Amino acid sequence: MGIPIRQAAKVGAYLVKQKMLRRKKFALTLELEPLFACNLACAGCGKIQHPANVLKQRMPVDQALSAVEECGAPVVSIAGGEPLMHPEIETLVHELVKRKKFVYLCTNALLMPRKIDKIEPSPYFSWAVHIDGLEERHDASVSKQGVFAQAVDNIKDAQRRGFRVTTNSTFFSTDTPKTVIDVLDYLNDELNVDQMMLSPAYAYDKAPDQEHFLGVEETRELFKKAFAEGRRKKWRLNHSPLFLDFLEGKRDFACTAWAIPSYSLYGWQRPCYLMADGYAQSYRELIEETDWESYGRGRDSRCANCMAHCGYEPTAVMATMGSLRESLRAMRG
Repeated sequence: MGIPIRQAAKVGAYLVKQKMLRRKKFALTLELEPLFACNLACAGCGKIQHPANVLKQRMPVDQALSAVEECGAPVVSIAGGEPLMHPEIETLVHELVKRKKFVYLCTNALLMPRKIDKIEPSPYFSWAVHIDGLEERHDASVSKQGVFAQAVDNIKDAQRRGFRVTTNSTFFSTDTPKTVIDVLDYLNDELNVDQMMLSPAYAYDKAPDQEHFLGVEETRELFKKAFAEGRRKKWRLNHSPLFLDFLEGKRDFACTAWAIPSYSLYGWQRPCYLMADGYAQSYRELIEETDWESYGRGRDSRCANCMAHCGYEPTAVMATMGSLRESLRAMRG
């Protein structure tokens, strides 16, 4: 099973509209970062390396909603930092769901008990919990023991309450096909989450751990072996089949980072939420004044090993929607 039917239908209609309007660049998903602060210090993340005065800031809800309306994306991924540290996160979620945006709240799950009574289950809302491996592996990746057990308990509580729960797993060079298979089997078969997202780690310049990011060939080999023997089809992965083809080297795509713009306390980040080459003050400025042709593999050395979903999933989605064969394949899962 790929992207949920309701979401796929809305995104498909949105893509048709963009084509009719002859727009060449537009947003599919907004990566919204209403804060950078986090209650963990993961070795592979550079977000909490911002200055202390910036880590104390929280984006006003009205400002966040304005960014959502400005870019028009049908899907909003609320990230950070840890979004549940935002004092008005439930208000932001409510307003986005009211606008029928598909909302993924990315969280390490530790603070879910504080907020879960203030958010209502909805087909437009999903918890997106970071799970980077089974207990020992995950706790090592977040540099704190006990996090995996707490996350699992809070996921089960959300499921009992009727919430849609997805997961997001990042894999590093320390992973093997077995560690990928083990965590996805657990999430799919035992924890029974609704869907799972996965991504090879991107080498943040400010990340404390710079030694364990995957290269392109390493990524392809890792996922080719992990997806073998029919496992890929049995897992409920929240990705288009073409993006999964891309991960295991069956297809190659150009980066379309403009389709998943990032909006944070600093403004619209160029060119994507993984790289910071300055900020635009409006979405229009981001699209029209960013030199998009200078980014991507073979153009910018920082992009050489990137296979992250923020650059390549939208390319795969648009390729899917542009092909009847691939659209039918995506529907079959």
